[in-house]
Amino acid sequence: QVQLVESGGGLVQPGESLRLSCAASGIRFSAYAMNWYRQAPAKQRELVASITSGGSTNYADSVKGRFTISRDNAKNTVYLQMNSLKPDDTAVYYCNARYLMSGYWGQGTQVTVSS
Repeated sequence: QVQLVESGGGLVQPGESLRLSCAASGIRFSAYAMNWYRQAPAKQRELVASITSGGSTNYADSVKGRFTISRDNAKNTVYLQMNSLKPDDTAVYYCNARYLMSGYWGQGTQVTVSS
């Protein structure tokens, strides 16, 4: 079965960095566009960053210049490097895999930015 397993979340202070990982299994990973979403308390889930199967990337305006999405097809893993973290980045971060009409979600990892 398909599994997307996120890791790397935690509690950090403003200005610090975290790297999230999402390991995929059960899919032909290289064919999928991979996305990171986040959902803060009482807010809608929002798209943070995307990377296509070809490696093209896109970012939400709120994270441009601070976050970097990348993928390692040999490891079936997508990453989200998050620098200069702010309290507003506090949320549960979800990995999403998408290919044509297929889509899968991970269980989420909590990121808390607080002093």
